Amino acid sequence: MTKQLEDMSLSLNPRKNRLGETLIAQGAISHDQLDIALKEQEKINKPLGKALISLGFLSEAVLRDALSEVQGRESIDLKQLVPDAQAIHMLPKHLAMRFCIAPIMFDVNKKTLSIAMSDIYDLRALDHIRASIKNNFEIIPVLAAENEIRDAIDRFYGYNLSVDGILHEIETGEMDLLSLNKQNNEYSHPLVRLVDSILADAVKRRASDIHFEPEASFLRLRYRIDGVLRQIRSLHRDYWSGVVVRLKVLAKMNIAETRAPQDGRISLKIHGNNIDFRVSVQPVLHGENIVIRVLDRTKGVALLDDLNLRKDALNSIKTMMARPEGIILVTGPTGSGKTTTLYSMLNYINSDQVNIMTLEDPVEYPMDRLRQTSINEVARMNFANGIRSLMRQDPDIILVGEVRDKDTAKMAFRAAMTGHQVYTSLHTNSAIGSLSRLQDIGINNELMSGNIIGIIGQRLVRKLCMHCKKPTLSSARESKLLASQKRVSLYSAKGCHHCDNSGYKGRLAVIEVLKLNTELDEMIAEKQAISKIKKYIKQQGFTTLADDACRLVKEGLTSLDEIARVIDLTERI
Repeated sequence: MTKQLEDMSLSLNPRKNRLGETLIAQGAISHDQLDIALKEQEKINKPLGKALISLGFLSEAVLRDALSEVQGRESIDLKQLVPDAQAIHMLPKHLAMRFCIAPIMFDVNKKTLSIAMSDIYDLRALDHIRASIKNNFEIIPVLAAENEIRDAIDRFYGYNLSVDGILHEIETGEMDLLSLNKQNNEYSHPLVRLVDSILADAVKRRASDIHFEPEASFLRLRYRIDGVLRQIRSLHRDYWSGVVVRLKVLAKMNIAETRAPQDGRISLKIHGNNIDFRVSVQPVLHGENIVIRVLDRTKGVALLDDLNLRKDALNSIKTMMARPEGIILVTGPTGSGKTTTLYSMLNYINSDQVNIMTLEDPVEYPMDRLRQTSINEVARMNFANGIRSLMRQDPDIILVGEVRDKDTAKMAFRAAMTGHQVYTSLHTNSAIGSLSRLQDIGINNELMSGNIIGIIGQRLVRKLCMHCKKPTLSSARESKLLASQKRVSLYSAKGCHHCDNSGYKGRLAVIEVLKLNTELDEMIAEKQAISKIKKYIKQQGFTTLADDACRLVKEGLTSLDEIARVIDLTERI
């Protein structure tokens, strides 16, 4: 508390703080303007920032960012913020208006309520907030511009923000679909709030994809959570035309085009975080089907040591990354976590001593020091041409988002042969299956031999909810699948409010690592059958996806039903 009072007193005394110096260093004001503002401040008896704004020398947004830098605190731009209905419900409007504060996000798991304030050291306001909510929640103040807060209060409290309330509003009123294309006073239209509420709800539930699926008489809304599609609700068919228009406006698509596929992007600030959405529109029998991929960049890149990998697999991966040249392949179907693994590996070796360049479609997670490039078909920048261009940028390490065709594969192998370390992904069912897949797209065995460092095959399985998982004893068949001679203790899914009654919360990586050695290189060069290669690596102690998945079952982290959903266990019967 003493530290907060000291910081507050410093912010009120401009001669003792760094605000003026920071603004001058940023080029926001001149020395003369600072002197004028200091004299004006003495007259109006207000903080330096408000004096600068009243004189017209500074905008509130610039002041917000400068205060954020001086105070070392997070700031937020409220103009594009999608409101959190639960947070708004917790804070009365009269209190928000009295102290010029706006609720941003309520996190029920962490028990925190984030509040936007123009003065984050206003202890009186913070005390009133704590007294008002009457719960043992931590209040997190976030710096914001005063005019943006007042605008946000008008938007947040002026209209119904719950999905059910918005639907009732639509049912009892008239919809003007033409107004959806206008930017002024957007929240006056219920369909604008409906789309924002759905997007915010999907982010809160940790959905990776949102499916809007039109049927003959209704609209089905589904989220993909932890790799499994879950129906959220069904909406009346009458809402669909308005929802399509709104989503297309946000994604900057052609709202008049209804017969051709379209792709777009949406960037919104939800729960105080910048969230990107990749939007895909596909014409189907009953209208336009829309699928939205949710890219939450705030989650960051997972550390390699935090992926819950087997110790031997993790050591093998680190050994593979120590090789100075060659290709490392990460394989698996769509949605198996290949990108996460690749980013974690790059993050592990990322340093000032190496130049890492990437070629992605598109760049999903920006990382410091990495030179990241998105594929651009309009500019004729495909993977093959992109690799040629990257080779002239003096790279040490190259990430190719995906090997899809012969040209891309040949350029990736050429980069590996010329002294570069190449990371890429491939769509195959297993690590050993990558050899056949590369042959299929036109890479000969001689080129593969000696240039592949290793292959990582992986899947993602749902993690059992730690609050409600149910202990059981394995049956004879289950014991056989787990390669156990006797019955063992297992866990199965039950369901509770912590996991939204699904029995699962979060996901785990199931992994197999094939590290190539001299013998394997010779077998590949001699074009030996895949069956012989499988027999050899099994003799060397190779751990398959099924073996690793069964380990997770025995450890009580997932269920046998769940691993059977994503991994072929028939060979173990």
